[in-house]
Amino acid sequence: MTTDQATKQLIDALKQTCGSFGLGNDGNEYKIIIQVFLYKYFNDKFGYEAKRTKLYGKRLSEAKTWDAEYDTFSEDEVDDLFTFLPAGTPRMKPEHTIAHLYNAQGMGDYSSLFDSTMLDIADLNADLFSMATVNGTKLTIFEEITRYIPDSTQRDEFARSLMRRIADPDTNFEPIFSEKYDFFSTMFEYLIKDYNKDGGGKYAEYYTPRSIALIMARLLVGNETNLRNIECYDPSAGSGTLLMALAHTVGEERCSIYSQDISQKSSKMLRLNLILNNLVDSIQNILQGDTLVNPGHKNSDGSLKQFDFIVSNPPFKLDFPDTRDTLAKQTTRFWAGVPNAPKEINPDKPKMKIYLCFIQHMIYSLKDGTGKGAIVVPTGFITAKDSIAMKIRQTLVDEHIVYGCVTMPSNVFATTGTNVSVLFFDKSKKHDNVTLIDASKLGETYKDGTTQRTRLREDEIDKIVNTFINAEEVEDFSVCVTYEAIAEKGYSLSAGQYFDIKIPYVDITAEEFEQRMKEYKDTLKEQFEKGRSLEEEIIKNFGTICID
Repeated sequence: MTTDQATKQLIDALKQTCGSFGLGNDGNEYKIIIQVFLYKYFNDKFGYEAKRTKLYGKRLSEAKTWDAEYDTFSEDEVDDLFTFLPAGTPRMKPEHTIAHLYNAQGMGDYSSLFDSTMLDIADLNADLFSMATVNGTKLTIFEEITRYIPDSTQRDEFARSLMRRIADPDTNFEPIFSEKYDFFSTMFEYLIKDYNKDGGGKYAEYYTPRSIALIMARLLVGNETNLRNIECYDPSAGSGTLLMALAHTVGEERCSIYSQDISQKSSKMLRLNLILNNLVDSIQNILQGDTLVNPGHKNSDGSLKQFDFIVSNPPFKLDFPDTRDTLAKQTTRFWAGVPNAPKEINPDKPKMKIYLCFIQHMIYSLKDGTGKGAIVVPTGFITAKDSIAMKIRQTLVDEHIVYGCVTMPSNVFATTGTNVSVLFFDKSKKHDNVTLIDASKLGETYKDGTTQRTRLREDEIDKIVNTFINAEEVEDFSVCVTYEAIAEKGYSLSAGQYFDIKIPYVDITAEEFEQRMKEYKDTLKEQFEKGRSLEEEIIKNFGTICID
């Protein structure tokens, strides 16, 4: 069984247990499945790393079962083992392992034991895996799971059923820890996306397609190979798809991740993403809270932190009348202005273009002279005439900050039918031209349920990336335009407005020209004669009309 199959099989099994206890499609189902899956991951990751330690590895790896041997460790040996574990490895005491907890199923009040074990693991690993709100509240990795079962008499059996699922030997993840398997991508596509589709909250958790995430990351990093201590930031991080693509492109060991999102749900999924992608050290940089009202990443002097790379796929529209005036007063950060609040609020049809605020926040948060960023925007922005959008584009062009725009195919997002483009910024201001690409005709269509979607193929991703990086001009696809030319075109960033208009023609001889002109003259004469005949007929018929 492949890792992909084992992952999906485990998710299916956990969903079946939740369904059997009345939690199928319940709002808490995804929390239970994610936490139990993560407990399984912690157990196997700990076992894998413990068996590789110098002092205790041989003892554990040569035992019939490592977890049974670990049960014989003294407290001092356990503490000593922890010191040999690689950074970022979850720590587990003997009583925390799946095998130990599975063998205790005969005990009374089993659900309490199950929950207390999860909380103990969370407390033991709080320094590694806890994240915080902008106000400093710590959010630990695990919580009491069985409390989601309202009937307390069913909780023990619920906990036992969960344990039987994760103790299945077919779902041992140890063999693949030496590989770079993307657990989170499989989980998100197979499970979390289902819960994201509905009720995403005020900041709906948009899942950025992998193709767009890769394009943004590769174009930002370009051909740069000498990157060190890079700080990457997403002010509307969601589940972290953009940050993961950027981290993999830069190199996980070469960068630190910073993020903020108003959704606690999204922030927890991002934490899971970091854990499953060996970026545990960056968990302390995840903040949950409103980025625009209360940006949490600051320097020691209280000023906002600036970053090397920023990526963002912000919500496009969201009404925020209660905080609108507060933001409008921050004229340094929101230098182009803040959208006006609508007279009437309809939660189902927001009107305020909040992405305009995120663009300004991003520009403000990029390091002066070196910072680079990429942001997903509705395609309408790149030609919009309204005052805020126009002022933003004027600033980006006049100050030579924008250096590229790629217009994507329709229906590339699973959650919105809005056509999107990606803007690229560079505060080094070293570019002489702006590369504009119209990729709207690329991609293959497919059915997502009953909805038609579009996805970019690997060769099309390469075409976009290579064309952009090499600043190539390809007929009806890409163009490199000076900043002056863009200003003359009303600051439009639409590639199509700069393509050459080509009129097809063929060479003909003088004789062929004379013959065609004669044919046109004869045709025209014939049409005139028909017109005169028709006029005479109309006048004749008009004279026969009488009134009774």
